[in-house]
Amino acid sequence: MPTPLTSDEPLLCDIHEGVATLRLNRPHKLNAISYAMADAMLRLLDRLETDPAVGAVVLTGAGDRAFSAGADIHEFSETVRRDGAAALRDFVRRGQTMTARLEAYTKPVIAAVNGLAYGGGCEITEAVHLAVASETARFAKPEIRLGMPPTFGGTQRLPRLAGRKRALELLLTGDSFSAERATELGLVNSVVPAGEALPAAQALAQRVLAHSPLATASIITAVTRGLNMGIAEGLLAESEQFARLLPSHDLSEGLSAWVERRPAAYTGS
Repeated sequence: MPTPLTSDEPLLCDIHEGVATLRLNRPHKLNAISYAMADAMLRLLDRLETDPAVGAVVLTGAGDRAFSAGADIHEFSETVRRDGAAALRDFVRRGQTMTARLEAYTKPVIAAVNGLAYGGGCEITEAVHLAVASETARFAKPEIRLGMPPTFGGTQRLPRLAGRKRALELLLTGDSFSAERATELGLVNSVVPAGEALPAAQALAQRVLAHSPLATASIITAVTRGLNMGIAEGLLAESEQFARLLPSHDLSEGLSAWVERRPAAYTGS
């Protein structure tokens, strides 16, 4: 089991009943995503992916004001002023690597959006597999107000979730929107009362953990790959994922449990 990070770290980890809860831990900065936070996220995701004690990941923000207000603009602006090539390397590629890792992660990742989710915080929400938001959460794509496009994948994932015209309205105005609107746009699965986002996300994780981890990973893989393919290629990806499960204990156990009308005992093998 990974050792929880200390409270001085930009990202905290707690593991309980198969769920790793990761907390973006810069509440004094509205959990702005620094280079150190993004790097810590990637390192921890690598460790948790191979940890048999972890079946799902929940992401939330420290404090009660923000999930994440976006990238650390002070840090980023210093990089831009110093070296444009470094800004592409240190900021854009780092952020895109982080969101791509979340999107393609083989264990389900659920966002518990407990406050502001602006810029990079919104892009994390777009990238993860599932999301629960507090009724007080607010979302925005404010990068245009800085004279730039989103750089953590927002120009690509938001149109796929919300549709081209609805996404462009948000991207081109920078207007904020409510948790209810985020649900309508497909960014969020459900909205819960204030203070309930984290327990609701953890409960959702437990519902997923009731099923085969192999089947869960195969579904995530097929969906993630298929979104970037034509339907014929996507169907092939789906077939390949099924073929990978044919020799598994989980498939045999799942079929037997269904026929015998008993709870399945999955092993992830």
